[in-house]
Amino acid sequence: ECPFCGEAAGRELEEHVRERHGHLLGAPGTDTGNGEQLYECPMCSLTCTNIQILEEHVNLHLEEHEGGHIRDLELAQQLQTEEDKWQRSKEEKREREEFKKLQRQYGLDNSGGYKQQFLKNMEREVDRGRMQPFEYHKRKADMMESLAFGVDDGKTKTSGVIEALCKYYQNENKDVRRVWLSAGVDHFHSSLGDRGWGCGYRNFQMLLSSLLQNSLYRDCLRDTTLIPSIPKIQSMIEDAWREGFDPQGASHFNNRLHGSKAWIGACEIYSLLTSLRMKCQIIDFHKPTGPMGTHPRLFEWVLHYYSTDNEGGAKVVCTSKPPIYLQHQGHSRTVVGIEEKKNKSLCLLLFDPGCSSQEMQKLLKQNSDGTNLKLLRKFMGSLKEKQYQIVAVDGVLSLEEKAARCRASQVLTSEKIP
Repeated sequence: ECPFCGEAAGRELEEHVRERHGHLLGAPGTDTGNGEQLYECPMCSLTCTNIQILEEHVNLHLEEHEGGHIRDLELAQQLQTEEDKWQRSKEEKREREEFKKLQRQYGLDNSGGYKQQFLKNMEREVDRGRMQPFEYHKRKADMMESLAFGVDDGKTKTSGVIEALCKYYQNENKDVRRVWLSAGVDHFHSSLGDRGWGCGYRNFQMLLSSLLQNSLYRDCLRDTTLIPSIPKIQSMIEDAWREGFDPQGASHFNNRLHGSKAWIGACEIYSLLTSLRMKCQIIDFHKPTGPMGTHPRLFEWVLHYYSTDNEGGAKVVCTSKPPIYLQHQGHSRTVVGIEEKKNKSLCLLLFDPGCSSQEMQKLLKQNSDGTNLKLLRKFMGSLKEKQYQIVAVDGVLSLEEKAARCRASQVLTSEKIP
């Protein structure tokens, strides 16, 4: 708009002003000839002879600029709001996907448990031609029978490894100074029904196989004379929760394990053993205690566990100690012994549920150079996870002691090794 008459002039504003209101203007950089001062607009270079008119003209510029600025600001705020909303939606979608992924990973997605996975994997084997239909139906019948009785079918079990190790070490003359071994332990490996999530249950079966052979624990296990199946172990843990053990852990699983593929860890093993009146402790090696992320304090603890009350001079010490449950992020194994080398270094002997029966059978025919022992040996540099937990059994609880531990587990904490 023209600042003098208010008419719409568009882009020809300057030409309009000079033609219609030229008497008020002068050429830039000159005067009007009668000594009047010229005033130049700082925003469009228009010149005026009247300062008040120039002020009004400039104010129009400012009002137009301010209005545009406000509109730009509102637009920017609107765009930012939409961007924030989109980012929140994207983040919420990512969190939902991550949560579902974790549910699947830890078996909490209601996709079925041991039985469903076993049948599904056998069907896949038949489809791929790796299993005949008659074998499918036979194995299905065997699986259903073992589940009905709550007893493991023993098809993933390897016995006699500890005895074979004892014989091997008696004749080993190279670099082992002393070795301590657990009482007899059967090895159990994951099957079609629990592959990918059953390591905690398989390690409990290993531990239980040793406890059942020890007269000290038979009274506690009179109702568990055979190795339970994985669904049965899940029910046993649920029974421990109902007794009041570890309510915080129970709530994590919504008080339900049976029929799921839920991973279990050291806390569930501790609760189950304690509910069976086993005197045990859970110990947390919550950070590395040696160079390069190693855990020498873990190795020292295991050595002390096996060597206490077994300080004789024999090279091979077959102890009465049960094996140790060893947990780290994503996996668990069973400690069945420890070597002390002639250079004083230590080496753990581990049963891994991921190791097949075919591999474990090699240890029963141990060759003279001990190459098959690489399946079991773990040196300090091989255990470099950030954190480890162990559960160790060492005695029997009275009913009063069991009740006290149940109350204490309401705020279950592990002992931390500094």
